Amino acid sequence: MHLHRAVHPYLLLCVLLGFACKDQNDEPAIAPHIFAPLGQALPAASAAQQQAFMRGAQVARRTFTPELGLGPHFNVASCGACHERPVLGGSAARYRNFLLVAQKSGDGTYLPLGKGGVQDHYTLAPGGRLPSEAAANVVATRNPIPMFGVGLIAELEEGEILRNADENDRDRDGISGRPNFDRGFIGRFGRKAQTVSIEGFIRGPLMNHLGITSAPLSEASRAQLPVASPRFARGALQVQSNDQRGPLLQAQAAAPDLPNADSDLVPDPELSEQDLFDVVSFSMLLAAPQPDAPTPESEAGRSVFDRIGCAACHVPTLKGPRGSLPLYSDLLLHDMGAALADGVQMGLASGSEFRTQPLWGVAAVAPYLHDGRADSLDEAIRSHGGEAQTSREKYEALSTAEQDQIATFLLSLGGRSQLTPGLLAPATPLPSPGQSGAPDPTLGADALAQFARGRAVFDRDVAAKQGLGPNFNGDSCRACHFHPTVGGAGPLDVDVIRQGIRDANGVVAVPVNGSMAHRHAITPMRPAPDPAANVFENRQTPSLFGAGLIDRIPAAAIMGNADPLDVNGDGIVGRPHMLADGRLGRFGWKADVPSLPEFVRDALSNEMGLTLPAEGGLTFGAAADLDAVADPEMQAPDIQDLLTFVSRLAPPARHSRDPANEAAGAMVFAHVACSGCHVPSLPDDTGQPVALFSDLLLHDVAAAGASGIPSGNARARDFRTPPLWGLADTAPYMHDGRAATVEAAIAAHAGEAAASVTAFSQLDATARAQLLAFLSSL
Repeated sequence: MHLHRAVHPYLLLCVLLGFACKDQNDEPAIAPHIFAPLGQALPAASAAQQQAFMRGAQVARRTFTPELGLGPHFNVASCGACHERPVLGGSAARYRNFLLVAQKSGDGTYLPLGKGGVQDHYTLAPGGRLPSEAAANVVATRNPIPMFGVGLIAELEEGEILRNADENDRDRDGISGRPNFDRGFIGRFGRKAQTVSIEGFIRGPLMNHLGITSAPLSEASRAQLPVASPRFARGALQVQSNDQRGPLLQAQAAAPDLPNADSDLVPDPELSEQDLFDVVSFSMLLAAPQPDAPTPESEAGRSVFDRIGCAACHVPTLKGPRGSLPLYSDLLLHDMGAALADGVQMGLASGSEFRTQPLWGVAAVAPYLHDGRADSLDEAIRSHGGEAQTSREKYEALSTAEQDQIATFLLSLGGRSQLTPGLLAPATPLPSPGQSGAPDPTLGADALAQFARGRAVFDRDVAAKQGLGPNFNGDSCRACHFHPTVGGAGPLDVDVIRQGIRDANGVVAVPVNGSMAHRHAITPMRPAPDPAANVFENRQTPSLFGAGLIDRIPAAAIMGNADPLDVNGDGIVGRPHMLADGRLGRFGWKADVPSLPEFVRDALSNEMGLTLPAEGGLTFGAAADLDAVADPEMQAPDIQDLLTFVSRLAPPARHSRDPANEAAGAMVFAHVACSGCHVPSLPDDTGQPVALFSDLLLHDVAAAGASGIPSGNARARDFRTPPLWGLADTAPYMHDGRAATVEAAIAAHAGEAAASVTAFSQLDATARAQLLAFLSSL
């Protein structure tokens, strides 16, 4: 039984406002000047609004660090992380899914857990992995939601949403949409229509997903926002105080109109009012998706769409102050049946009720549905149930030609020209020589074509039906390697978590099933770590630029710098990582992968859950798993293209900005003995120097008392010397991403690097600046 069934204030509002439920007569013309390609501003935006839009986009792209307020618990490090597909402001692939957690008691009491009902994955505390909420008996997956056109939705009057409401299905069509409420106002944003304002929709995730605190915009700032608030947003139609819903709605509001705070050392609010104003303005100014010109095929699909009843919930237009908005949604809650139900309650929305998702721009924002379970529109339609059951059955009874017509119609609603299998925009050219992500300039035409195919494979999102999972960290290679471009490094919010078991004597061992503690599962649950695991450690994503050259360095050249007994007495005891089969490791934070082909295979299986065909002499990667997809799930041609891309990525280019200071800094680098581990160059198989600034050996550089996780003959505290080329573009630093700056990374060294750290700390300001200038030029 729902609390609101005893009172019907929204029906009263319909009468007071002169609206009749489901009355679609007298539609005004489609609003002018609202359409643009996805990610662009409303054409009607003024010059000042365009400037706010651009500033807001910069805030949305900003990668927050702990020094800027990230955490102490978080899922992502930027707004754009969840709204990147196909452009900033959109949705995201499955690797950006998150979990909602709650506890539901036998008496029906529903209590959100975590931070705002969100299960955060990461913590800045030692260990990196935030434990799962043990008390949760409601766990649900959420896929990020696109923001295109939300400012236009914010302008809608409440009565316009109410006119389609029909809670008791008075017209007996099986559709009984009803509004949700947020602090007494009719909600319109979120999977459950749980939020009424864009400001609230932004402030809530900033806190719940990034740990970034904020204060509400002042009335003066709100008055300057580019989208006017609807007529009733100032309280004229608040739910009466004697309504039972009042306390419930206040308790579950996504972002109350109050400042929020956290327990870190960064002063609150961590986001300035100007930055909040700009990112709210950016969101409000995102244009409605530009629809395609109608064609006979799309118009036929529109007719079939109407005929089978889809338009009963996906209402073609709602009347806004600018004219009709063709968003194809009524913004109301509908019961979608047991198969889609996730148990999450928000405001008045039950566990099986969801807001009708707008369909404008639907072509480019897969995966679909609230949990991203559907990779195609066909899958999404076939997943509908509850109030949509009849329409789904009618769809299933259509001919293939008619189903294709519906797909054509839906794809015409905007975004089709920007559709991409990953994040690279269609026809994105290869970077030019000297740019990050550029191919080896010596490649011939055939090899360059294979490099381009490999980049597409690297960027491509893998669907569940293609073998993703059952557990995974990313659903593409690019999901972890994208900064500053495809093939690069990654921020804190794509860190891998390793697990270990520490015994009573302090010795850490790897669990029988491996050290990987995955972030995601195909099922709506967070993969559980090994029951005995009590040590967790982050692994920062490395850049792959120049990896092919590292693969060409002879083992003898690496072994030549090894000094496991410190024979020369310099305190540096680099050790080679020898695998059990006698091969020398050179890739990974523990140097536990012997070659680039093995590195690619290891990542495909361990990070994405893909099974691979056997290849002569290669031992990494899984040949089979327990899902329903036939093995191998990744085919040899794609693997070879992928390997060509990774192996022929050019090394980072040197960027000299101050030659004199950089030259002096190189001398300081040698003086403080950084070059004892960060060897400036090693020869490749032709004798040419590879200027990677690493010996590729294992060193104990961990702080006193640190407890890491071993791998093979790499001990818990051992780490491979990371290459320094491209350093300026690979923050954060260290194996666990603990250092946001190069200077902080140097200070974080210990063990074999202790003498160098001391020497660095004793440098005067000039010498220190010279060293940092040198490092940034690499």
